[in-house]
Amino acid sequence: MPDDITAYAIDNHIQEIVVAVDDRRKKLPLDELLDCKMEGVDVIDGSSFYERESRKVPLEMIQPSWMIFSDGFSSSNFNEYIRRAFDIIASIGLLLVSWPLMLLTVIAVKIEEGLSAPLIYSQERVGLNGKSFFVHKFRSMRIDAEKPGEAIWAKKNDTRVTRVGEFIRKVRIDELPQIFNVLKGEMSFVGPRPERPIFVNQLAEKIPYYTERHRVKPGITGWAQLCFAYADSEEDSREKLQYDLYY
Repeated sequence: MPDDITAYAIDNHIQEIVVAVDDRRKKLPLDELLDCKMEGVDVIDGSSFYERESRKVPLEMIQPSWMIFSDGFSSSNFNEYIRRAFDIIASIGLLLVSWPLMLLTVIAVKIEEGLSAPLIYSQERVGLNGKSFFVHKFRSMRIDAEKPGEAIWAKKNDTRVTRVGEFIRKVRIDELPQIFNVLKGEMSFVGPRPERPIFVNQLAEKIPYYTERHRVKPGITGWAQLCFAYADSEEDSREKLQYDLYY
C-alpha cells in the first residue's frame, strides 16, 4: 500500500478505490479514504464491487449488516401494484398465445401414456414469506417417478422423464400451467424459482441467507435461471442463491 493513498490516487488519476479487507479487525486508513472521497474518488467496499461486476451477491463476503444498509432489499406499495399489474397482463397475454401449445401437449401426453394418464403434476413449494402453495406443471415424468414420502432431486438426463416430457421440459412448455399460479397471486412472472419444503429445510441449514429468497414472490423465470444452469445439488443451489439475492 502506498504511503500516501490520496496523493497516489490523484497522481495516477484513480477514479475508484475498492476496499476489500479479509480481516475486519484490521484498521482502515479512514482519514486517507475520506480525503480521497473529498477529492472526488469513489470508495466502495469489496462486496458491493463484486455484486456490481458479477451481478450476484457473494455469500462468502457479506455480513447481515451489509444486507440491511445496501441499496437493495427494499420495496414499496406502488412497486408492488406495478408488479402485480404486469403479472396479470403478461400472464393473460401468454395464455392467449400459448393455449394451442398447451392443447397439443395434452394430446401428446394422452397418445404416449393413454387416456387415463394424468396431465397436471401439482407439487408443494415454498413461496412468499415461507408460505407453502401448490405449483402446477404439465407432467413430464412417469407416474411412479417418486415413491410416497421420498423427495428426489430432478437431474439432467433424468431417466424418469417420458419422451414427451423430455421435449416439453427442453422448451419449457411444462411450465405453462404456472400461468394460473401467477393469476392467483401465488407466483410472479419473474422471481426466484420456488423449491420444495423438504429441500428448503435442508438447504437453509447449510447455506447462509437461503431463506431470504422468500422475501419476494417466486417466479416462472428469474435472474438465476438466465445466468446459471439447472440446479441439482447443494453446491448448485448455493450458486443460484447468489443470483437470487442480487435480483
